[in-house]
Amino acid sequence: MTFDEFDLSDDLLDAIDYMGFEKATPIQEQAIPAILHGEDLIACAQTGTGKTAAFLLPVLEFMQHREKHETSVLIIVPTRELAIQIDQQVQGLSYTLEITSIPIYGGGDGDDWGQQKNALTKGADIVVATPGKLISHLNMGYVKFDKVEHLILDEADRMLDIGFHDDILKIISYLPKNRQSLMFSATMAPKIRELTKKILKDPKEINIAMSKPAEGVLQAAYLVYDAQKVKLINHLIADKPEYQSILIFCSTKKKVSEIEKTLKNKKYVVKGISSDLEQSKREEVLLNFKSRKTRVLVATDVLSRGIDIKEINLIINFDVPQDAEDYVHRVGRTARADATGVALTFINEDDMFRFHRIEQLIEKEVLKLKVPADIGESPEWKVSDNRRSYSRNKGKGKGQGKGKKYRDGKGGKSRGDHKYNKN
Repeated sequence: MTFDEFDLSDDLLDAIDYMGFEKATPIQEQAIPAILHGEDLIACAQTGTGKTAAFLLPVLEFMQHREKHETSVLIIVPTRELAIQIDQQVQGLSYTLEITSIPIYGGGDGDDWGQQKNALTKGADIVVATPGKLISHLNMGYVKFDKVEHLILDEADRMLDIGFHDDILKIISYLPKNRQSLMFSATMAPKIRELTKKILKDPKEINIAMSKPAEGVLQAAYLVYDAQKVKLINHLIADKPEYQSILIFCSTKKKVSEIEKTLKNKKYVVKGISSDLEQSKREEVLLNFKSRKTRVLVATDVLSRGIDIKEINLIINFDVPQDAEDYVHRVGRTARADATGVALTFINEDDMFRFHRIEQLIEKEVLKLKVPADIGESPEWKVSDNRRSYSRNKGKGKGQGKGKKYRDGKGGKSRGDHKYNKN
């Protein structure tokens, strides 16, 4: 389905063409007509399906026929990076429409606060905000949301995971009851259903099945002890010029720092991204990675959703992601737009069942490899039926049983990551 089959203005169609959009994705085909019809909507669709345009296009169409300089669209998102990305898409799609927007997020300085206050006071047409920072402005009493006509919650499941449930309800208390509300989520968990009942009115429901990793992604996994992981990274990327853009995911920001330091010592152009960086520095790191000035970027799952970085050649999962769906989001950072890419996952002896769950989700058995002989022996692949422990290779492979520096034990998100997402 092409975009000119929707009831969109010529100016908006010109912007769509300028942005390089050609055919509508499944979520766009189903969501755009429903939103244009004025329905509330709950849509389950993963990152990379085109959901941002699915809600931006119809609300931009609405905005062409109303008075400007009053905030009529509020978009709430879990992370500052996603707020910035959506704001950039608004600017791209509305470049002929004279529509103003402002991203509201934490981590900046006093100048950022002043700019945000000015935009909120004068009434930017579209506000894209993280909950915590928006509430800080609301508490000051100068934010006027009495003209908001469209509320959009993007990555609602992520916001609830972080702990934004009460913040979301508080923000909604400032909005008119007569509005259109749209909720987008990667999963339809029970907590999402409960939130839906509180804020949506007779919503249309759209479920886009979680897609498998793109056909262009070559997936493989290494059976490895923790102490061997950094050596394996060096083995994989040394003297490999075809890997011009490499993204390494790990479970904690502590590991981000340690991996970055180790790879720098090996003369790689590498940067880590975490809450330890100032916001301006984070934006600089992302920009340099996108422009290929930085070859290796090390990050937590904050980059696995909602960040559009094209032409990443290699994804390395330093840890098996805790949730099977996060694997799809991580791997989805490569082989975008019909390109090809490689996604490799390091599986230690404690993560085998977790990776088995991933294989069940993607309905594919991933090729499992042993580490090169000069790195040592690998643990044997065996999934325990009781989900508690996994058989270990009894041989003393090189590096086996060591490597406390990189050992996390549970592979979960750190408190720092949660704090990062709430700003």
